[in-house]
Amino acid sequence: MKRIFSLVIALFVFINLANAQKDPEAGKILEQMSAKYKAMKAFKATFAQTMESPSAKVKETVEGDILVSGPKYRLAVSGQEIISDGKLMWTYLKDVNEVTITESDAEAEAMSPGKIFEMYKKGYKYALAGSEKRDGINYHVIELSPEDRSNPVFKVRLFINQKDKTLKSWQMFRNNGNRYTYTIKKFEANPTLAADTFSFNKAKYKGVSVVDLR
Repeated sequence: MKRIFSLVIALFVFINLANAQKDPEAGKILEQMSAKYKAMKAFKATFAQTMESPSAKVKETVEGDILVSGPKYRLAVSGQEIISDGKLMWTYLKDVNEVTITESDAEAEAMSPGKIFEMYKKGYKYALAGSEKRDGINYHVIELSPEDRSNPVFKVRLFINQKDKTLKSWQMFRNNGNRYTYTIKKFEANPTLAADTFSFNKAKYKGVSVVDLR
């Protein structure tokens, strides 16, 4: 579960240069981005995560899907699903056909994907690092760093579309030398949601084993 949570934080966490201040120009862009996502009732995205470890000479890429509505979310990646309605959390492991039910705690709530577009507002420094053109689209490049120097992540570089202020991709740099790159492959604002989207419907998982830890 912790591995998936780290993905959620990284899928959607903001951090900058260790000695940077809160750059007003970068802050304005971040506010515009935050307002755009906050105005949505929900959003759905397909993303790719690439992990690079120079020391181990490893480079791995996985894809996943996430659906978010306020504090509620549904994440699917690497044969696992995490579903939260803001109060309860279901963690489903496909390979063993088992779901674990727990109550959502403060830590889990802090890592809710619905909050990632506002995380820069508290505990982070940020600065505009320039611009970059990819596939004919211009992006603002903003770097963030945690004020807490014990954070294992020392920098995150975000690429924000200059035209519509959407977040296209970001890179997360860890103190151990590993780098994670996240790219939004598909995005849909305000998708139609089924009544049971943010709950675990046992009827859809034939023979599932339930571990209730509430």
